[in-house]
Amino acid sequence: MSTTRDSSVSFDQTDTRSDEMNSTIEQWIDELVAGVDDAQASEEFQEWLDVQSRFHDYSYRNTLLIKRQYPEASRVAGYRTWQEEFDRHVTEGESAIWIWAPIITKQCPECENSPSYHEDSDCEYDETPPEEWSEGLVGFKPAPVFDISQTEGEPLPDLNTEATGDAGDLVEQLTAAADDLSVTVRIVPAEEWTHGEAKGICEQLSLVDVQPLVEVRDRENEADLARTLIHEYAHALLHFDIDDDTERAKREVEAEAVAYVVGRYCGLDTSRSAFYLAAWESDDLEVVRKRLGRISTTAEKIVETLEN
Repeated sequence: MSTTRDSSVSFDQTDTRSDEMNSTIEQWIDELVAGVDDAQASEEFQEWLDVQSRFHDYSYRNTLLIKRQYPEASRVAGYRTWQEEFDRHVTEGESAIWIWAPIITKQCPECENSPSYHEDSDCEYDETPPEEWSEGLVGFKPAPVFDISQTEGEPLPDLNTEATGDAGDLVEQLTAAADDLSVTVRIVPAEEWTHGEAKGICEQLSLVDVQPLVEVRDRENEADLARTLIHEYAHALLHFDIDDDTERAKREVEAEAVAYVVGRYCGLDTSRSAFYLAAWESDDLEVVRKRLGRISTTAEKIVETLEN
């Protein structure tokens, strides 16, 4: 799917600009959805999906524990799991991230304790011997896990979601547009980046400053740097005052769809945004169309700011 800018696409006529932009964006979103469908069916995505399925889906409580101890964590597994499932080993000297692991064992049908605790309890259940009891959750114990950044070995398959093309002075235009979009922006050198594998972040600058802070990790690929800036600007415009983890995937869909549209309008090849969306919302392609109004309005605002 080519995303080179079509010279016939122009929004210069002020009296018809809104309708033309809406129509074009809707067409591009349809093409993006088709691209997500193709991405999901690709061998590259299926290989990536297979590896992701081997990672444990941690509870909300454990996710908080992981983020509190290791904020930049992205892929977490136990010591042996890294060795046996992924052919990687924990780097010497790394400190474990501690979570709560479930204890699954034989369980008394009445008091629901393990055999050892059952013996010390007041429960008088004796209809079946402990060896015939079904297994169940009897408690939790601390367990060590490690992030992929703490390991070495065979690389995991990755999805290339980078934008490509000639960005020209788009990065400079985007940083210059920050004030008009009421955003504070910083391009951080790669060696100073402290947000793990994330390419960009959007957060509150301070408790007294309500303006969103967008930070992006600098890189040689300026087309992808521009795409990341647009993605984080979309978060700033759409999601800055929202704190709901249950909506996180849908927020990522909205932000990346905006990046796809604006990047495409600016002449970048953003077709691999389809992989980004497939990874975030692989079970519902229609979520992009359902949020078309929000995506369209935000994309138009960024485009108009750049043009002005």
